[in-house]
Amino acid sequence: MAPEPRNDEAGAALLTVLLLVAVLAVIAAVALDRLVLASRMTRNVVSADQGKAYLIAAEQIAGTRIDDLLATHGDRTTLEGDWLGTPQTMTVPGGSVTARARDADNCFNLNSLVDRTSVPGSKGTVLIARRLGIDQFSGLMRLLGIDRATADQIAVSAADWIDSDSSPGPGGAEDDYYLGLKPSYRTPNDLMADPSELRLVNAVTPDIYERLRPWICTLPGTELSPININTLLPEQAALLAMLSPDKLGIERARQLLARRPLDGYGSLDEFWAQQPLAALQLPELAKKQVQARSRWFEVALSVDLGGDRVEDTVLYDAGISPARVVRRQWSGNGD
Repeated sequence: MAPEPRNDEAGAALLTVLLLVAVLAVIAAVALDRLVLASRMTRNVVSADQGKAYLIAAEQIAGTRIDDLLATHGDRTTLEGDWLGTPQTMTVPGGSVTARARDADNCFNLNSLVDRTSVPGSKGTVLIARRLGIDQFSGLMRLLGIDRATADQIAVSAADWIDSDSSPGPGGAEDDYYLGLKPSYRTPNDLMADPSELRLVNAVTPDIYERLRPWICTLPGTELSPININTLLPEQAALLAMLSPDKLGIERARQLLARRPLDGYGSLDEFWAQQPLAALQLPELAKKQVQARSRWFEVALSVDLGGDRVEDTVLYDAGISPARVVRRQWSGNGD
C-alpha cells in the first residue's frame, strides 16, 4: 500500500498548479489583448481604405458642384447659395462624409514672391525675386501688426528661399545663413509646396507664423495673388488693402466690401470707379489681381465611419472645365 503524501509535498503540488494557472491566465490575457489589437488594426486599415474610397468619390462630386457654381453666373463667382465655408454632409454606408469649401483665390500666394522667366539661349527657366510680390507680402504683414523692418526682412527672405540664385536680397537670407544654424539646412530654390515651409524662413517666429497662417497659401504657380472681389469677406479686407497698404488701409477696404452689390460685380470697371480706388493709381499688374470670377477652390473632406476618421484637403483648378484636382493632402487614419 502506497504511503500517504506528506503535507509539505501536497502544498508544493498545489502551489505548482496555482502557478501554472496564473501563467496560463497571463498568457491568455496577453493573447487576447494582442488579438483585440490586431482586430482593431485590421479594422483601422479597412476603415482607412474604405474612407479613402469614399473621399475619392466625394472629390468627384465636389468638382461637379464647383462646375455648377461657376456655370450659375458665367462672368462672376458670388456667395449665392451660401456655399463658402458651409458644411455639406452626405450619408454613406457605415457613416458620413462632410465637405467644406473655400475660395482659394482669396489668400496671399507665397509663390508670387518670384516670377518664372526663361534663360536666354536655353530651354530652361529660372525663378527670380518679384518686387511687386515682395511689397504686397510686406504690406500684408504690416496690416496685420508686424513692424515694417521685420515684415521687409521676412518678405525678402521668403523670396530668397524660393528664387533660383544664391545671392540674398537686401535683408534676406540664402544658404550661407541657414548652413550656420543648428540644425543646418539649405534653401530649396523652388516653389513652396505648403505654407508651413515659411516657418523655416529667416525672421519667421512661431508667433508670426500663427498670425500669418490664415492669410497665406501656396498656389501651384507664380501668379500674383488673385482676389475675387465678389467672394472676399469683410474680415479678409487686408488682402484687398495690401495692394496699397499705406493709401487704402483695412477700414476703407472693409467699407468697399460692405458696399458690394448683392449679386456681385460683373464689371471690374464699376469696382475700380469707386472712391478711393480711382485715386490709388495702382500698377496694371496689381489691378489685374482683382477678379470677378474664381479659379482656385479648396475643399476639406472628412469621412466618419463609426468613429474612424479619414480626411483630405483638395485643391481644384477651375480655370478649365471640368474642374480638376491639382493637389491632395491626406490626414487622419488615412495619412
